Amino acid sequence: MGRPPILPTDKKFDLVLRVVSGELTAAEAAREAAVSEQSVSNWRRQFIEGGRNGLAGEGGRDSGSASRIAELIKENATLKATIGELYIELRKYSRSPVGRVPVPRGNMHPGRRVN
Repeated sequence: MGRPPILPTDKKFDLVLRVVSGELTAAEAAREAAVSEQSVSNWRRQFIEGGRNGLAGEGGRDSGSASRIAELIKENATLKATIGELYIELRKYSRSPVGRVPVPRGNMHPGRRVN
């Protein structure tokens, strides 16, 4: 059997809702969509798992990991702001006469090389 045609998500969603509500059987939905009954069963399973994860909150994440993610996002923003401020300070310092490192001029003799 060849690969089934790719159906839009809305069509899959409609079929799965009709199967879950009892309006259609999986076999009837498969015939209507010209796909295998296994495909309809997989879509139904994915639909139910997605609903379960959605009810768990934050797309399936528990509240502890959701708060940790929010904390890390806030910390990331703070660190980016600090890096930006330090970059500006560094640019100001490098342009001032005080911040310039003297560059040696003339003949430079390399130090003794150690093998």
